[in-house]
Amino acid sequence: MVGLPARGKSYVTKKMARYLNWLQHDARIFNVGEKRRVAAAGSSVATTNLPIHRMGFPELHQVRDFSTASLDYVSSQALPLESPSPAAKVLLNGELPPEIDDEDLPPPALDVPGPSDIDPGFEPSFLKNSQSAIPPAAGLPVQSDNENIHDHGNHSASFFDPDNTEAAELREQLAMETLDELIDFLLYQNGSVGIFDATNSTLERRKNIMTKIRQRAGPELGVLFLESQCIDENLLESNMRLKLSGPDYRNKDPVTALTDFKKRVALYEKRYVPLGEYEEKNNMSYVQVAKSSRPYAKAMLQMIDVGRKVVSHQIRGFLSAQTVYYLLNFNLSPRQIWITRHGESNDNIAGKIGGDSDLSHTGRAYARALTRFIQHERKAWEIRQQDKAASTHFPPQPGDTTPPNPEYTSQSDGGDANAAKNFCVWTSMLNRSIQTAQFFDEEDFEIKQMRMLDELNAGSMEGLTYNEIKTKHPAEYEHRRKDKLHYRYPGAGGESYLDIINRLRAVIVEVERMTDHVLLVGHRSVARVLLAYFKGLKREEVADLDIPLGTLYMLEPKPYGVDFKAYRYNAPTDWFEYLPDFQLKTAG
Repeated sequence: MVGLPARGKSYVTKKMARYLNWLQHDARIFNVGEKRRVAAAGSSVATTNLPIHRMGFPELHQVRDFSTASLDYVSSQALPLESPSPAAKVLLNGELPPEIDDEDLPPPALDVPGPSDIDPGFEPSFLKNSQSAIPPAAGLPVQSDNENIHDHGNHSASFFDPDNTEAAELREQLAMETLDELIDFLLYQNGSVGIFDATNSTLERRKNIMTKIRQRAGPELGVLFLESQCIDENLLESNMRLKLSGPDYRNKDPVTALTDFKKRVALYEKRYVPLGEYEEKNNMSYVQVAKSSRPYAKAMLQMIDVGRKVVSHQIRGFLSAQTVYYLLNFNLSPRQIWITRHGESNDNIAGKIGGDSDLSHTGRAYARALTRFIQHERKAWEIRQQDKAASTHFPPQPGDTTPPNPEYTSQSDGGDANAAKNFCVWTSMLNRSIQTAQFFDEEDFEIKQMRMLDELNAGSMEGLTYNEIKTKHPAEYEHRRKDKLHYRYPGAGGESYLDIINRLRAVIVEVERMTDHVLLVGHRSVARVLLAYFKGLKREEVADLDIPLGTLYMLEPKPYGVDFKAYRYNAPTDWFEYLPDFQLKTAG
């Protein structure tokens, strides 16, 4: 990542990591700010990410080569995919959100030498640095002539002054140690994408990054510099306000904290050099991207105002292209995303999988109640947004805990940011899903049917119960039980969960792109995969999520992540009950 503070770098990194992990690429964020705060708190630099290979090298594993594209790896594994997951503490509408952190995307990893090729006397630079430069019990110099180095574990603006040489050296050291951890992840832990989350706002820092990467990983490792800029003043002010609830300013007076943070940004601006002309005109010898028509050119991507404008240069390779495609299609517009399974069907009563049966009497009751409840929640959301807009203050007032939503809005289109939003209802092409949405008024809701939301196709097992499969096809039953994520049903059209992920990519990108509310009426496998994306779940959890009939999930994108709520249909009251403290869990 490249960019000044409060430019949305952490927001972008977290969304990118979540998307790439969902696509089954192993992606991890390495945040320099977190390491700095650990050091400031008096702890030694964390080494939990350090692979065993650098602790003694008992065995080095060969790492697959992604430099051409991940598709080669996928085909070798017989997978259907192209081979492949938030953070302020201000009160938002009376709720306490999580925490803010601060990505640069070097994609693929390359093959590394085996144990016989390793110098027995080799000592990784990370271990040398961590042992010599930072005292084990301190993380910061115990005695310092510069009193502004730290303040009770939090760094004030003076710590980021480029003229503060002691602090500058410490920040550079922490950055390089974090980069070492990232490279270890790619070389020794089968990582696909390491995201280096820091400002990296000077040419000197970016040159140091490329030098270290080439020294340790050679010329094969793909590197994508991703810069986030904010030109819109309202968007930038909102971002800064969110920073006040982050770990550096939590529980401090907002006016004083905002003043200090703006000083920090001003200090960074002294030496800030954005991506652009220098990268394009100067073929720096330490930058070498494989398969580029200009072998010494650096791949780069600039995002302005969270996607309002995107500039790309020398984008090469599958993962880089996937990154750009995703970043072109998301926004910060406040909205709600609802996910539910269809109402109970006749096949559900019989215990059969697949098929295209109609809703049962209970399923039709669920469909009617769902329509009424969504209408109610739509109106309630609009009222909350109006109240929030009325309580937003510029500049912040002492004790003010509610920041505005950092959304880019055009001032020239004449639109009203508080106008009622459209509400889309998307169903699959199967009867039980279509019938669940049959009571929505097409004058008030935009209703669409799409095959991408269809249930997982069970191939030759369609219409059977699980007990019948276990009895008639015990080998297939056991194969599926051991690995539901990769298992593909036999027969024409049979699918796996990886197939579902693959066909839902377009749905995810469209949901991220749109600014309207949306209700997705799908099926169990579809709901599992969608929720796994929005909640950033681990891949081993996807195929076993407990998604019962009659449950409705609400996700509301926020600057710090996603608000998540669940509701359960209560047949006696014919209404939905809110489930406080609800957590997704695996079935059984």
